[in-house]
Amino acid sequence: MDWTGLASAPALTSARIRAAYAIAIATDILQLALGPLGWAFADEILDVAAMALLWRVVGFHPLLLPTFVLELVPVADLAPTWTGCVALVVLLRRRQHVPTTSVDSHGPVIDV
Repeated sequence: MDWTGLASAPALTSARIRAAYAIAIATDILQLALGPLGWAFADEILDVAAMALLWRVVGFHPLLLPTFVLELVPVADLAPTWTGCVALVVLLRRRQHVPTTSVDSHGPVIDV
């Protein structure tokens, strides 16, 4: 299934990448500080906020969904899953937007 049609991904600028990492790292640290049991719905509120903010900063990516679901598992939120997700999304988006070389009007060059 092609998920690119859901929302156009914003350009990954260095400011957006830093903001995404800051959101992810802050969320992971706060969840670690809350402990495995957390406070009443604090972990879930952090996860919803992280998902919404990351979606806004880096755009929708299918990896955000399993990360969100994994964060709902009680002890799994102790792992830095948001930070790992951001790292993968940034890596995949950079590979997806590899600049193409300019081709003159006669078409692509074919090496024989």
